[in-house]
Amino acid sequence: MKQFLTGVLAIVMGAAGSHASDYAITSPSGNLRATVSAGDSLTVAMSDAGGNTLLAPSTIALKWTDGNEWGRGCRIKSARKVSADDSIASPFYKKSAVSDKYRGIILKMQGGYDVEFRIYDDGLAYRFVNSGGKSGEVAGEKAVYRLPSDCDMWVPYVRNRKKKVDAAFDDLFWNDMQNQYTRTPLSEIKHGRLMFTPLVADTGNGLLAFAEADVEAWPGMYLTRSGEENALEGVSAGRPAAIKPGGHNDVEHLVAARHPYIAKVDAARREMPWRAFIYADDACRLPESDMVYRLASPSRISDTSWIRPGKTAWEWWNDWGVYDVDFEAGINTPTYFKYIDFAAANGIEYVIMDEGWATKGANDLFDIVPDIDMDAILDRAAEKGVGIILWAGFRPIAENLEEVASRYAAKGVKGFKIDFLNRDDQMMAEEMYRIAEVCARHRLLVDFHGCCKPTGLQRTWPNVVNHEAVFGLEQMKWSKPDVDQITYDVTLPFIRSIAGPMDYTPGAMRNAVPGQYYPCRSNPMSQGTRCRQIAEMIVFDSPLMMMCDSPTNYEREAECTRFMASLPTVYDDTRTLEGKIGEYIILLRRDDEGNFYIGAMTDRQARDFSVPLGFLPEGDYTIEEFTDGMNARRQASDYLRRERGVNKDAIVDIRMAPGGGYAAKISRR
Repeated sequence: MKQFLTGVLAIVMGAAGSHASDYAITSPSGNLRATVSAGDSLTVAMSDAGGNTLLAPSTIALKWTDGNEWGRGCRIKSARKVSADDSIASPFYKKSAVSDKYRGIILKMQGGYDVEFRIYDDGLAYRFVNSGGKSGEVAGEKAVYRLPSDCDMWVPYVRNRKKKVDAAFDDLFWNDMQNQYTRTPLSEIKHGRLMFTPLVADTGNGLLAFAEADVEAWPGMYLTRSGEENALEGVSAGRPAAIKPGGHNDVEHLVAARHPYIAKVDAARREMPWRAFIYADDACRLPESDMVYRLASPSRISDTSWIRPGKTAWEWWNDWGVYDVDFEAGINTPTYFKYIDFAAANGIEYVIMDEGWATKGANDLFDIVPDIDMDAILDRAAEKGVGIILWAGFRPIAENLEEVASRYAAKGVKGFKIDFLNRDDQMMAEEMYRIAEVCARHRLLVDFHGCCKPTGLQRTWPNVVNHEAVFGLEQMKWSKPDVDQITYDVTLPFIRSIAGPMDYTPGAMRNAVPGQYYPCRSNPMSQGTRCRQIAEMIVFDSPLMMMCDSPTNYEREAECTRFMASLPTVYDDTRTLEGKIGEYIILLRRDDEGNFYIGAMTDRQARDFSVPLGFLPEGDYTIEEFTDGMNARRQASDYLRRERGVNKDAIVDIRMAPGGGYAAKISRR
């Protein structure tokens, strides 16, 4: 990276002998300004070019168990300007390259630590650096983020799930980060409730998203309403002191006790995680955000040629639901042959073998159920050019990682979907990086399920192609009819997508308008229209995109299936054409062959848009469109497919029914 150190930074506020030293840094375009004040405490603030406060002076510190507190009683040894103007290759992402252009300062403090601040045109980030080689335990991280007013916010509350294990289990930090968003004024955020990031505040002068990046060997940060006015405060889980088996089929590591500190640090540990405040003058900029990706550590895989993103046929959502076949469907070899043959016929790169192929309760991934002939399945997949990805509970793979990875890689397995992690304390962060590294050594993909949100692991270990941490389509197997997935679908692209890829699993062929949906585990449906399901495969970021429905249903809907199966899962560029949090989104993608894709979704309100195609280069193109049918508001599966010629002077009319969607591919003739 082209990073420039340009000497000692002048103190721009305050005078010699004053109690605090204040520094100002301005973003490359001049649209944002950060002010850092180092005195009795360390604070950071951000404003726009007009002087409007986006982040009021916010106190940050790191407290050690030995009494040291970085960020308190600051004594500055030096202050250096830093800047960069570079491009980061991002081959398995929503863009092929990410801009890394910033200005910043590094404050070197007495006491053996630095604090680094960077300001980009789209926000501000900071981190502590262990420059003196200190080791010990970190008691806690102080982060009091002050907003300019009682802002309107979109927050994801942590769900209290402890009673699902046993009445005595009381770990507030045991959660899977699958939930919906609550829109609320800051002053009405419930005291004592934890929220995980990203979350978004409307400052009145732009949107501010709180996020974190490069959380390696460190606990994730939750936010809660502070006792101070108009402020949020950071909270992290203590490092586990005792672990016990438990949870879903005993495949989890539950925390039986926690230390009174959040992290152990050795002398070799230098950089702590980045804390980021992402600015958007318009909601449309949020789905495009690259802040988490750019702040993550660079890739540790020198040869990534074996990493193959793509789509996967998946059996768990549709309950192994093939029919019109001459065998009894279920967790057995003939059923998996059917999924493999379907994937091969439609150019789908993978088949997931989800929970059930290994004996439940045994916690032994080599104890395969009698109805599964794994060698025959792998041979069939290899013959057809389809990769097999195996589901694994966290405990059985983590406790025998090297043997599981090496033996299944040798058999031709392409990766693991690892489930029920359900924590993001320091120990779990260490485990996730360890799993990524071992799997990369054996050329295995990783899809983390039942896990925390991504914080840049997908850049550092690009074989990690997905994280769940989303209220995905699986929720429709059991959610009550009053659960509003439709509004959630047009909220998460502006918030959850900031963190990174998500395993939402779209593509349902059984669709229901509001009032017709009901939960059905064995024959599930989606809320909203058919075209919405197709659009989700364009709008949602997922390098490993699961197609959730049954091969039989897809074969009966060949037109939709062909289109979905042909979609890329990574792109050269991504732009938001129109959007409003919780209401609608129109996203534009471009692939490496010069094809363009439009995905649009609306909330429960019907909407019409006219989209000029001025983004097209000169030439003649064909557009293939899937639009809600005239009766989609009554029959959600009603759609219309159209194909016609267009050029850059054309306008596309998008008509969406309530809960509707629109999807299109534009290719050069």
